[in-house]
Amino acid sequence: MSVNYSDGLSPYEHKGKCGQPEKFDPQDLVSEKVKKLAEFVRASRHLVVHTGAGISTSAGIPDFRGPKGVWTLEQKGEKPNVSVTFDNARPTLTHMALVALERAGIVKYVITQNVDGLHSRSGFPRNRLSELHGNMFVEECDKCGSQFINSSALPTMGLKPTGNPCLFIKSGDRKCRGRLRDTILDWEDSLPERDLELADKHAKEADLNLTLGTSLQIVPSGNLPLAARKKGGKLVIVNLQPTKHDSKATLKIHAFVDEVMSALCSELGIAIPEFQKPSALLESVHTVKERKLNVFLKDFELSQDSGVNGVKTKHEIKKEEEETKLNDPNLSQENDRCPVKIKRLNEPKVHSETCGVLQKGEQNSSEHCKNEHQCEQNLVVKSEQEDNESINEQIIGQSEDQNIDLNGEPSLKRKMLPHVFNADQILNSVKVAKLT
Repeated sequence: MSVNYSDGLSPYEHKGKCGQPEKFDPQDLVSEKVKKLAEFVRASRHLVVHTGAGISTSAGIPDFRGPKGVWTLEQKGEKPNVSVTFDNARPTLTHMALVALERAGIVKYVITQNVDGLHSRSGFPRNRLSELHGNMFVEECDKCGSQFINSSALPTMGLKPTGNPCLFIKSGDRKCRGRLRDTILDWEDSLPERDLELADKHAKEADLNLTLGTSLQIVPSGNLPLAARKKGGKLVIVNLQPTKHDSKATLKIHAFVDEVMSALCSELGIAIPEFQKPSALLESVHTVKERKLNVFLKDFELSQDSGVNGVKTKHEIKKEEEETKLNDPNLSQENDRCPVKIKRLNEPKVHSETCGVLQKGEQNSSEHCKNEHQCEQNLVVKSEQEDNESINEQIIGQSEDQNIDLNGEPSLKRKMLPHVFNADQILNSVKVAKLT
């Protein structure tokens, strides 16, 4: 589908100021301002980033009000010359920089007006993202509200039916009978409630709101960066054209967003990963205890392979930490309580009179042997628990004809059912679990 999606929406009159001249700060001034921005970021406890069409122009997707924007050219009776589609557009350096900054725990939340799906396709976690105007790759059920992320852009927009049934399975193995719609808002549609609530919450909590590539003319999205000003929160604007809130900004940088984000990450010592392939991540590695989203990956190819786009899952990180502890010659405090050295689970067990390796030349005894077996047993239980916890992050194709008992406790249902689906297995052969 063409990236000029506005042609598929109803006519819109309130287009704001289009075609305003762009301003470029001198290079030495940009460097000075980026250093100042880096100071703000280091001192920040809750950094929220607001993104607009300007961060996707380097991907070949035109903005609306820039010199070559859709609406600017429309006023001249022209159309933008585009050579990309939503399907083959690639996330920009700015998209990948935000992935790295979130992974490092620096960016806490991103609020976007863009519908191109490049944030989610770059691997930015869905539970750290508000898409206020929708996503060309996402369908939502009109009955249960579940969302499904596709690998290809949808053919409809304006919250219209896509023709697909909802795949969600309710408790008691009951199918949701809802129908799926696209999530692209028409101009007069209300913003999605959940995304707007989270955007407002994080914008108010922020001590630093950073806007990238947006003129802040559309409301309410354009006013969210001001939410924390009464509490002393800073506002930094990165944009080539004037914005609606320039007078309220703590710092303004007139430069390409890719240039600014590259310099910022360099100042912070953050490596920006290269984009490899479209992939989606449902949860941030920093997720602790919070309400699960009813969001699912509909296509197998969107699942996160290890290290794709520089992103690792929570389970991969936890596994690396556990392996580091096991390989560390210095035993942890918990292991120090047992006089027996704990062996790796994949090592052969020793069942001789000298059961295990003792520390400090201690003599073997039945107590030592008992302690060792208890430690190994604890490790086995712990390993099984970690495996259970990781099932939600694995790609599972659970067929109905396997007669799995789904009448157990809800937590077991979550572990047994998939949240990743293969497009050619969707209709009756795959069950969907509600992640709540």
